[in-house]
Amino acid sequence: MNFVKRAGRSLRARKSKTAVVLGIFVVISTLLLGGFLLQGTAARQEADAQRDIGVDVTVQSSGLTSEVADRIGASPLVSRYNPLLVLTAGAQGLKPLESELPQPGGKGDDEDKGKGKGPLAVNGVKDSGLLLPFSYGSNKILTGRAITSADAGRKVAMVEQRLAKKNGLKLGDTIGVKSADGQRTLQTKIVGIYQDAMPGPAQWEHPSKLPGNVLYVPVATARELSPGTRHLAEAVFKVGSPELAKQLHDEVEKLLGAESFEFRVNDKAYNDQVRPIQQVGAFAGLIVWLIALAGALILALIVALQIRERRDELGMLLAMGEKKWKLIAQHTAEVAAIAVPAVLLAAVIGQVPAPFVGEALLSGRTGAPRMTVGLADLGKVAGIGLGISVVATALPGIGVLRLHPRSILASGE
Repeated sequence: MNFVKRAGRSLRARKSKTAVVLGIFVVISTLLLGGFLLQGTAARQEADAQRDIGVDVTVQSSGLTSEVADRIGASPLVSRYNPLLVLTAGAQGLKPLESELPQPGGKGDDEDKGKGKGPLAVNGVKDSGLLLPFSYGSNKILTGRAITSADAGRKVAMVEQRLAKKNGLKLGDTIGVKSADGQRTLQTKIVGIYQDAMPGPAQWEHPSKLPGNVLYVPVATARELSPGTRHLAEAVFKVGSPELAKQLHDEVEKLLGAESFEFRVNDKAYNDQVRPIQQVGAFAGLIVWLIALAGALILALIVALQIRERRDELGMLLAMGEKKWKLIAQHTAEVAAIAVPAVLLAAVIGQVPAPFVGEALLSGRTGAPRMTVGLADLGKVAGIGLGISVVATALPGIGVLRLHPRSILASGE
């Protein structure tokens, strides 16, 4: 008789034991499927977090110009970048804030004006959201929006709420910003009003040093106010991970030289958000392997006990001339036939606890998405299930190869 047909009849004849093996396989398959779902969810979470959070790299150098920053920003390692051009400017149509503390030594503003130092601090940026005060919350936009790369050709500005309050400014108003030498004046439209948490200094400072007098404008606008200024104060680059930051360091070194720049990596947010997700993914992977190993051992023990109980059957088949490898193949077919419906049952059962497990382990990161069963995950579980079937029958099968029909039938064991 064909060993496959014999396997089918054996399963039907031993319904209770078949049900036990099926139950064990369903549990194993459900746990495996949950592990794969958790791995996949963690991988998607990690990719989203790397794109949204990433790592901030700040580069400072005396040779850092807008052109160099653009070359670094064009690297495939960089998702966003922000050059920072800092200068002082005068005001037209508004009154800058002034320190209420007495000026030491009785110096007047005329001395500072003679040095070309205006009362406003102008920060030329490409993407203000990448500036650490804004990305980590010490500065908050109260109304309006931030400066973005889309503002490159526009005359727009963000003003601090203290300066806006003093001058009665609101979104859409226009303010004049003059170059430090007074020869150029630009009219800029207010698109955002922000709050700087930094209080005023404890001693007298020039108006340009007061946090309330800081304006943010596009880099091109800042350059128009001071055409001769080429060197940037710094540039911030967003990359996906600390490992990519190391690669970016090598690229920056090729452009600026080994000892001519400062390279700072801020990966706190990345470590706070992404590392726990990576740990969950690694934990899920470990669970998958442990379940596969434990499942193979448990089923191997069950098959070994079944072989021992069926020694008379095996002896009769061997005495009738059946080959030993077909006996092993029969047991493999029996276990594999149970594995297939077990995987399908696990796909249905696993839908219930999987979302709750995902939320428990991944919520509070970047929003845990609902986990659903896909064909790829089912394929992995089915593959491992069949692998377990082979291992679970191969190990006890060694004993079958050593069987002799005469000794089995004579001993009656």
